[in-house]
Amino acid sequence: MNALQNPTPEREPKTRFQRLLSITPGDLLRVVLISIIVGLVLAAFRVDPRNLWVDFFGTMAEAWQEFLRISVDLVGWSFDYLILGAILVVPIWIVIHIVRALGKHSP
Repeated sequence: MNALQNPTPEREPKTRFQRLLSITPGDLLRVVLISIIVGLVLAAFRVDPRNLWVDFFGTMAEAWQEFLRISVDLVGWSFDYLILGAILVVPIWIVIHIVRALGKHSP
């Protein structure tokens, strides 16, 4: 082949070291966005960054306890609202179901 038939020169594959050092702006942006999201999640569980540096496992145990507390509260809250909504929705659904069943003609 001559140079006219293959206009793009073939590149040599990068070494492992070159791949390790090749950081793109997209990589940096991805790390920044993921760091913000993880920071927001940890802040929701009241994790203090200073405590995280001092006592990582103790802070993570406290965060896990906070997560469990929030989860139990959420289940209790959602059950209360499930019952509250069902008091109105279930009777209306029963009436609509009866009306539809009586309105259909049997073959």
